[in-house]
Amino acid sequence: MLADCIILAGGMGTRLQSVLIDKPKCLADINGKPFLYYICQQLKKFNFNKIIFSVGYQKDMVKDYVLTHRDEFNFTFEFAEEDEPLGTGGAILHALSYSQTEDFFVVNGDTLFDVDLEEMLALQRAQMSDCTLALKPMQHADRYGLVHMDEKQVITGFEEKKLGATGLINGGIYCIYRNSFLNIPFPKKFSFEKDYLEAMIKEREIIGYKQDAYFIDIGIPEDYQRAQLEIPALFTKENK
Repeated sequence: MLADCIILAGGMGTRLQSVLIDKPKCLADINGKPFLYYICQQLKKFNFNKIIFSVGYQKDMVKDYVLTHRDEFNFTFEFAEEDEPLGTGGAILHALSYSQTEDFFVVNGDTLFDVDLEEMLALQRAQMSDCTLALKPMQHADRYGLVHMDEKQVITGFEEKKLGATGLINGGIYCIYRNSFLNIPFPKKFSFEKDYLEAMIKEREIIGYKQDAYFIDIGIPEDYQRAQLEIPALFTKENK
């Protein structure tokens, strides 16, 4: 695939402190392996040009894990290290200094969404969009905001979290056109979700890629516990 991928692997996991002690969220243990292992196993299927680990909180732990287990990561990789928290947008902007591809992917280090990234990139290029979001249909979406798009797959709005919500949620995977993103005068620290997706919705063409594939966000203890069974089963099924 002629694209790089940035993994946002610097999250603290504040809501997981009861089960995650002093380690970044991406290293949360899932059946004896860190969550990051499963993200990378998914990405390996698509032959990315390069994987860039964006690391901040406890970054030495993430680097040590990747370097110690580099035989499991048979792809080219680099580390984009934060000396201070930059927000999701600032982290992406910083990591882009390690990337040269025209289009690049961003994945969250605390979510796993089993979508076809080759197809997502093809959609991005066919529609010549500035950014493509992977969207997951969800029946019980109370802890997520909803994403609305029109018949041409253009994102038209973002809705705040509310009880009883049903619809499309942001699945935490983005394909971004490099030149368009870098042409925006962002500050050093900013939120990708608030200061790019929501703020630029009328100035940039942001489209949705809807996939009803397996999705999990380990950000709360209940879903972290659910991941213990579901994720190993998913990868066992794929390897048969």
